[in-house]
Amino acid sequence: MKVILLERIGRTGTIGDEVNVKDGFARNYLLPQGKALRATQANRKRFEGERAHIEQRNEERRQAAAGVAEGLNGTSVIIIRQAGETGQLYGSVAARDIVEALAKAGFTVQRNQVDLADPIKSVGVHTVALALHPEVEVSITVNVARSEDEAERQASGEDVTVHTFEADEGGDFAAGQADAADDDRFEE
Repeated sequence: MKVILLERIGRTGTIGDEVNVKDGFARNYLLPQGKALRATQANRKRFEGERAHIEQRNEERRQAAAGVAEGLNGTSVIIIRQAGETGQLYGSVAARDIVEALAKAGFTVQRNQVDLADPIKSVGVHTVALALHPEVEVSITVNVARSEDEAERQASGEDVTVHTFEADEGGDFAAGQADAADDDRFEE
């Protein structure tokens, strides 16, 4: 289906471009969201008459998003979740969780603005992109941890999923490991 774009759409095009898109994409997303018009003669005339207003509205939205981006750039949020010893989360951290954490920090972001390809499923410090406007992107840091103390350690650069065992003077490992000779299962 041929449509006239009313705003910049990813790799598809910019304002005023007439592009061919798949019918479902046009019917289910572009047309209902007001992001495009069908490319008919009447709509071309209508678009040319309103072009200045559409471009001005887009510039205002871009400037508003750029203002929010200045405050958000480099922001770090902490999300506390339960996880196993290896750092694997029992659940996951999705876009909704990131939006809630940003709301607690005083930022208003929509869920569809969080560019998260897959949910976060492990403890650690993750970089997440936010697309506040088609022309404005910003990155934030999401610190997923089991506790506030662990979040602070991760923020300082420590890897909390690695366990180190130190040998004492006798060469035995001190971390609560049982010696094989003391274990009844290994007797002959």
